[in-house]
Amino acid sequence: MNSDDILKLENQICFPLYAGSRLITKAYKPLLDELGITYPQYLVLLVLWEKDNISIKQISSKLILETNTLTPLLKRMENSGLITRSRSEEDERTVYIKLSSKGKKLKERAQSIPSKLIEQLSSEDISVSEILQMKETLCLLIDKINEK
Repeated sequence: MNSDDILKLENQICFPLYAGSRLITKAYKPLLDELGITYPQYLVLLVLWEKDNISIKQISSKLILETNTLTPLLKRMENSGLITRSRSEEDERTVYIKLSSKGKKLKERAQSIPSKLIEQLSSEDISVSEILQMKETLCLLIDKINEK
């Protein structure tokens, strides 16, 4: 690659990841609108549906988000009745997040979202197996970068 090509947008690793992320989030939007939640709220709910009553720090680690980014999101989720927040009795600085009954009930309605999204994304040009392979490759990349 010559020096003129180095800074071309098409030669950057970051742009396809950025654009792909935005387009996937856009594809989720109508599915999540039916549930009355946003994409970031969906991610938090996925973590809590896996393991409920965990600390903000644990959610932050799982989502690779800073706690100061997560806190306003969690406040909005609490205000909309999806979660409850409570301080640890042992350490006042630790806040635990727990699903409310509304948050728990939403899980059943969300069950079809992954398959609907895969169906929406797959076509003659890209198969389900290629989509799943891409996901695995991205997970490896994320793990590798996150180790550093």
